Amino acid sequence: MTGSPTESRPSKILKTQDHTDQDKEDKQLQDLSMSKNPRIQRYLVAIEYIGTRFSGSQQQPNCRTVVGVLEEAFHKFIGQPVSIFCSSRTDAGVHALSNVCHVDVERISKRKPGEVLPPHEPSVVRRAVNHFLQKNEGDISVIDVRCVPNDFHARFKAQERTYFYRLVSGSEPLSTFEKERAWHVPEKLDLYAMQEACKVLVGHHDFSSFRAAGCQANSPIRTLDELHVCEVPATPYFPSITEREQNNSSLKDSHTCSVKPEVELPINSFSNIDDMVDTNNGKSNLEEFGIRRRHRSYVVTARARSFLYHQVRLLVGVLKCVGTGELTTSDVQRILNAKTVTAASPMAPACGLYLGRVKYDLP
Repeated sequence: MTGSPTESRPSKILKTQDHTDQDKEDKQLQDLSMSKNPRIQRYLVAIEYIGTRFSGSQQQPNCRTVVGVLEEAFHKFIGQPVSIFCSSRTDAGVHALSNVCHVDVERISKRKPGEVLPPHEPSVVRRAVNHFLQKNEGDISVIDVRCVPNDFHARFKAQERTYFYRLVSGSEPLSTFEKERAWHVPEKLDLYAMQEACKVLVGHHDFSSFRAAGCQANSPIRTLDELHVCEVPATPYFPSITEREQNNSSLKDSHTCSVKPEVELPINSFSNIDDMVDTNNGKSNLEEFGIRRRHRSYVVTARARSFLYHQVRLLVGVLKCVGTGELTTSDVQRILNAKTVTAASPMAPACGLYLGRVKYDLP
């Protein structure tokens, strides 16, 4: 059935609309969180963590959370309670390569209570907090610390957020090393079809179809600056004998020519071993005892100033269905135009999602 012109051509959306209400709300909340005490130093803290070990990033009663563990470590370090404010909230099971938060610290002398001392250097803060974090479960670390002005807010000053989503494809059971680190899809994935679907979703749209119930954002309008999928080496990656021999051969050739080879090994040479054959006996390496078949590994990258609740996982859910052939690029356009989350495919699980980077214009 042919859709009407209205269905095939969504109405134009002013690009500034999604930022106006959000900017007003951000300014009000930022003013409330600004420290008025000139003796307090605000630190910007970047952290990495294994999301499956936490019940999300935000503080919750009777639950182990990222903020809760971090506040406890700071408390042990400076001897007084602090409040942590995260740039991005992550659900239970979602990992972070770099989430960012800010914390206000007033350095009080432990020998002379009441005496205010100069602020700690960022390197001291990083080492001390990591010391207490590693005494815990060791599943969260501080990777960077910087001093910022007292009106710098980790959430509201963020200019861009980048998320990565890992999928592994193949009929073999998921490796122990990949458990709770990626989404295992038994079917083969059509990379080209997924890349074509990304072109439909990238840009400025009403993402109501990719907005989970419970989303507190004032508007479903968002600008998705990048949505990309590519194949990457399987992890953990260890080169096979064939690959080692190819590498040695390339090194010899490069020494002979005194020029580094311009062409690297194709992605398929390290992403799977379906086509690898031992030339000595004509048998596939898969038939050798103790050799595990590698899955094909893919990463979806989503980059924007901000995202709706579960937006990335809903986008990945649709892309996966395109990859398996359950949906077409036209179906993706239809889902986007429907403006209801009931039109989307099932949401991708949390375990494959990683908050990769939060970008700032630092003072």
